[in-house]
Amino acid sequence: MQQKLNQLEQQALAELEQVTSQENLQAWKVKYLGRSAKLADITKNLKDVPREERPQVGRRANEVKQALEGSYQKRLENLQDAAMIQNLEKDRLDVTLPGRPVQPGRLHPTTRTHREIYAIWAEMGFQMYRSREVESDDYNFTYMNMPPHHPARDMWDTFYTKQEGVILRTHTSPGQMRVMRERAPEPIRVIVPGMCYRYEQISARSEIQFNQIEGLAVGEKITFSDLKGTLNSFARRFFHQGVRTRFRANHFPFTEPSAEMDVECFVCGGEGCSVCKGTGWLEILGCGMVHPTVLKYGGYDPEKYSGFAFGMGPERITMLKYRIPDIRYFWANDLRFLQQF
Repeated sequence: MQQKLNQLEQQALAELEQVTSQENLQAWKVKYLGRSAKLADITKNLKDVPREERPQVGRRANEVKQALEGSYQKRLENLQDAAMIQNLEKDRLDVTLPGRPVQPGRLHPTTRTHREIYAIWAEMGFQMYRSREVESDDYNFTYMNMPPHHPARDMWDTFYTKQEGVILRTHTSPGQMRVMRERAPEPIRVIVPGMCYRYEQISARSEIQFNQIEGLAVGEKITFSDLKGTLNSFARRFFHQGVRTRFRANHFPFTEPSAEMDVECFVCGGEGCSVCKGTGWLEILGCGMVHPTVLKYGGYDPEKYSGFAFGMGPERITMLKYRIPDIRYFWANDLRFLQQF
């Protein structure tokens, strides 16, 4: 049996010296070190060897196996080094060639819109206020005039966390409450930008995550006329002086009265498309006078103070401005789309 092992080792090493490619080396490995290899066959027949000779034969079989594995590894490294050298000689790099032009980076279209919106509201005397994305149930709903089990909570498809009372905010309105509680009873004019999350059906005009810019003004003798004039002024500054807008009555628990503001659809020119749902108008924000209950939670006396609030969607505004037909383009990271801006 030991003689067979010696002959097998000599034969395998001799054939290994003739191997000149990694494909042939793999075939050699299967032949001599695989599960059905000759060495495995000899090892299986150890039971037929006399008991007193089995330790020596087993030890010799292990020595042969280790010798073949070591030789295989060295041969593999030599072939890999030879292949790398061949590739380097074949694909030489000419360092005297001129470099490829570097493409400059671009701002995302939504980022452009954000910056324009921030600049306009800054000119109109509104400060920026940042608020958290992970919110408490109280700030997201209760303090916004939606106590537990209030049916209006169903308007927002909420992402809940495993920690009780902690959610991903569904709107930037909680920022209203935080800034009011920080600054009451001082007058307020702020915008609150940030990301919001809702478990909604993804479509050409809806996403599960989206940006929102909240606006809030609180002071004495603020009226709904102030709200309309302020928002119309924003629309004329952002789009153009002749832009058509309209206000539609709506209901939000945290404002009373409430409305939605529409802008004529520039994607289809008012003829109707998938973005405006065939109406020729696209809603860009919801708005209204701050509800007295919300003012009380914020630390303001509703008998003395009033205010208006609005929440606009920068993605939809970007769709209008650049005539983009599908909101999903903003999150697809498609360079063909992004390089157009």
